[in-house]
Amino acid sequence: MPTLVIANKCYSSWSLRPWLLMKQLGVAFDEITIPLDLPDTKEKVLRHSPAGKVPILIDGDVTVWESISIMEYVGDAFGAPVWPEDRKARAMARSVAAEMHAGFLALRNACPMNLGKKYAQKDRGEAVARDVARFSEVVRQARERFGAGGPFLFGAFSAADAMYAPLATRLDTYSFPLDAPTRAYVDTILSLPAFEEWRAAALKETWIVDADEVDEEAVENYRKAA
Repeated sequence: MPTLVIANKCYSSWSLRPWLLMKQLGVAFDEITIPLDLPDTKEKVLRHSPAGKVPILIDGDVTVWESISIMEYVGDAFGAPVWPEDRKARAMARSVAAEMHAGFLALRNACPMNLGKKYAQKDRGEAVARDVARFSEVVRQARERFGAGGPFLFGAFSAADAMYAPLATRLDTYSFPLDAPTRAYVDTILSLPAFEEWRAAALKETWIVDADEVDEEAVENYRKAA
């Protein structure tokens, strides 16, 4: 059985992506958690990958790092339907997944993933607003063109949904106003049993990463309540 090396579930958006995909597609795996921002974090991660970052998938003598590469390997090694079957849908899914990997920097930087808190709606700047608008455009275009077979971007769950799941959590955490299709999609991701399992574990964590705690009062503190 492969092993997925991840970081804190409360904060690690990149760890969530392959973890959610493998859970959702029924690929069994063990996991190792290496908490972020501790004195020995880098040393522990380097034991598993020379890149020095999580997530990392270890399958026998194969080590794979970077989220998209891990998801591609899951498809190759375990026959999981990682991408849409339709060629046109698959092309768009790969494109928007790569866009997520390289883009949405304003939103990602201003609004770190933090499953333990809920913040009030406020103006977070034009660059963040553009990223939110682009996400809504991705949802609308994918759902209109290829979403007839289910509630996800391309109907059935795919790597594209795994890539956008942490962004969906941010939109909820920071109380962004969303149009109806985007809100429905965000709710679909947040209500997945696999995501609920991840969040439940996240709320039990005791580690705090100061860099991912924004400097404003939370309207809800889920970890305290838990």
